[in-house]
Amino acid sequence: MSERSVSRQQQTKRWYTVFAPESFDRAELGETPADEPNAVLDRTIETTLGELTDDAGANNVKLTFRITDIGSDAAYTEFEKHELTRDYLGSLVRRGASKVEAYLTVRTSDDYRVRIQPVAFTTKKADDSQEKAIRKEMTELVEEAASERTFEELTDSVTQGRLSSAIYGEARTIYPLRRVEIGKLALDAHPDEVAEEEATAVDVDESDVEV
Repeated sequence: MSERSVSRQQQTKRWYTVFAPESFDRAELGETPADEPNAVLDRTIETTLGELTDDAGANNVKLTFRITDIGSDAAYTEFEKHELTRDYLGSLVRRGASKVEAYLTVRTSDDYRVRIQPVAFTTKKADDSQEKAIRKEMTELVEEAASERTFEELTDSVTQGRLSSAIYGEARTIYPLRRVEIGKLALDAHPDEVAEEEATAVDVDESDVEV
């Protein structure tokens, strides 16, 4: 392809300004080019919480958004994932202490299915029973938080640090903790997808019933 053809092709592309959801104050995430509007849909945009809030101390929090709607020259997103950087999580590990993790799949009050990974760091080495008790407490608190909140509310609780603080407050009564973080929160399925899966499961179960 000639340089002139490449230049002409680039000129035909349209640039769309990408915005975060309302829960993130419609912050501008950047721009993305496309030959046609539908080509922009489902693209993902990655940034950090620090960039959105102008807080360098939050650059260890990675955020992923997916484009779901297009305007004349704007692209609108939904929140997809919150994840702490490996370097940051690694910096919290101490020799002679314990790292207690839980890998959970929960459902919010508005029927979004979410994967979430709380992690607790102890001040000293905890024994197996203490680690098990901490993990159980984290699991119960996360499941309760999800069941009482919408997806947007749960996301806000995680990004603002309220959920990790609540877990810290309860779990430290089991064994002294240095810190609790939500290592990852990710959207796993929308309500309509969850409903479809459940309907399919019911159909399969009924077909297995002998008449």
